Amino acid sequence: MCDCYLTPMGVEYAGTTRNGGSMNSFLDFFWLMLWAFLWIIWIMLLFRVFADIFRSDQSGWAKAGWTIFVIVAPFLGVLIYLIAQGGNMASRDMETAKAMDEMQREYIRNAAGSGSTATEIESLASLRDRGVITDEEFQAQKAKLLA
Repeated sequence: MCDCYLTPMGVEYAGTTRNGGSMNSFLDFFWLMLWAFLWIIWIMLLFRVFADIFRSDQSGWAKAGWTIFVIVAPFLGVLIYLIAQGGNMASRDMETAKAMDEMQREYIRNAAGSGSTATEIESLASLRDRGVITDEEFQAQKAKLLA
């Protein structure tokens, strides 16, 4: 017995759509999303490897060799680069992150200033008490800070 039925468009079989495709649209969507996700991950990894090749401290010939290898045999080239240079990639990332963190901290320190007015007056009073500045200099700086 046939699992088919007659429609105005012709004979259709159970489990298929009009264009002959499967009715498992959720499964098709799932596979599409999985492959799209893997493709995006691959593209990101490829860009990451190229960026690391040119950021590394290797010689120009080594950079050219890795670049050609990754272009000619992309999957194999990326995998071998990750195996050979993975540890160095991580250390370069850590150095970059530390440098960026230090630059950000320095910027915040400069933007925030050296402290509050009360802290500045206390440090001026300390300098006056130790004899580094005179009382007139202390009063002038204090007036400048309070203005």
